[in-house]
Amino acid sequence: MSLKAGIVGLPNVGKSTLFNAITKQNILAANYPFATIEPNQGVVLVPDKRLDFLTELSIPDRTVPTTFEFIDIAGLVKGASVGEGLGNQFLANIREVDAICEVVRCFDDSNVIHVEGEVDPIRDIEIVGIELMLADLEVITNRINRIGKKGAMSKDKLILKEIEVLTKIQKALEQNIPVRSLSFDEEELSFVKHFNLLTQKPIIYIANVNEENLYSENKYVSQIREYASKEGASVISLCVKIEAELNELSDEEKTDFLQDLGLEDSGLNKLINVTYDLLGLATYFTIGKEEVRAWTFKKGMKAPACAGVIHTDFEKGFIRAEVIAYNDLKELGSEKAVKEAGKMRLEGKDYVMNDGDICHFRFNV
Repeated sequence: MSLKAGIVGLPNVGKSTLFNAITKQNILAANYPFATIEPNQGVVLVPDKRLDFLTELSIPDRTVPTTFEFIDIAGLVKGASVGEGLGNQFLANIREVDAICEVVRCFDDSNVIHVEGEVDPIRDIEIVGIELMLADLEVITNRINRIGKKGAMSKDKLILKEIEVLTKIQKALEQNIPVRSLSFDEEELSFVKHFNLLTQKPIIYIANVNEENLYSENKYVSQIREYASKEGASVISLCVKIEAELNELSDEEKTDFLQDLGLEDSGLNKLINVTYDLLGLATYFTIGKEEVRAWTFKKGMKAPACAGVIHTDFEKGFIRAEVIAYNDLKELGSEKAVKEAGKMRLEGKDYVMNDGDICHFRFNV
């Protein structure tokens, strides 16, 4: 399961620097608007200490962690949805992502230009939010105009229902209400989901602070938390500058550096964990001498669907799953010991997978 997040924000808030740091790529990060023109894409490996343990236990030929793809687009400005700055071409680049990560500047520095003249995180969030809503409004309005006459003439129930749902969204967007704040039943969702509306996607606000505010929340971050709480959004506070410095270190040096700073984890790891929680994602594992591998799945998925994450044939021909809980393996030390303790389970088609399950799928095609 491929996981994608789009990184957005105004120019010069730290987007591209963060992208460079978390993906270990050297994308142009400059102190002027629109340094990023084409969307940058990078894939990061998702850190998981459980995978490290399984690797030590199995000593496989290779270890394959799950991945997380980030897409960094050019800084948005007022009017981007109608062509201002570099225009709405960038909004199209994030229609396919699973979540939106919005970087918001939360520090004062006269040496770093702010496109709006001064630091005001709520104003910045609202600028980006309005541009996303205007882009969605254009998509919805165009669709209503396209099918409106046909629905009125044909009285087709499906078309009329779609118009009803789209009109509900249109009215909300015109009142600056994002689609994620609306409620839909299953029938309504069937009309909405293929539009990939930007404001329907879950959002994480990344508060970019300076080093001094790593340990104490400044007024800007507090403002963002208050704003986010009203729409049920998540907030992560990190220092993009430090994330960039961590990028230059080895794993051992990185651990020492974080300890010196009094931090338990990097901003990237916090971002990945929050995104997984936000999207309702979890991880199961497959282990063997050839490969130890982590697989991402949505919480609530049953065993056949999770097998299908590996290959569609696994889902089509699913027979059963041999399942070991990670904690049992960690406690008992080997698959053999788990089996002897009677803690390996045979699960059928109705088994709902759990985070940390170690699976061997039986199938027949």
